[in-house]
Amino acid sequence: MALAALVAAGLGVAAIATYWVPPWFRRRVVRPRLWGWGALSGSVGMSLFMFLGPFHGPDADMTPYAMTGVALFVVGQALQMLGQYPGRITKAPGNRTN
Repeated sequence: MALAALVAAGLGVAAIATYWVPPWFRRRVVRPRLWGWGALSGSVGMSLFMFLGPFHGPDADMTPYAMTGVALFVVGQALQMLGQYPGRITKAPGNRTN
């Protein structure tokens, strides 16, 4: 998990600083900096949750910080979605209107 968070943070920093997005995301990402901020905040949130929650042990004093990490992860995912193309509305083949 630490490696995944580190890679996601690195991709976020690269997107923020140089507008570079990994090739497998380039078709959908239209706002690289926003996507990068989402990747960076999501990886920080994931790290906070993992290292202050399950990996830290049964310490009730750290629970609010771990849950803050979950919230930050969700905000990061929302920012990444906002940095991509919006979804397309498709019509069923039988419902044509001319």
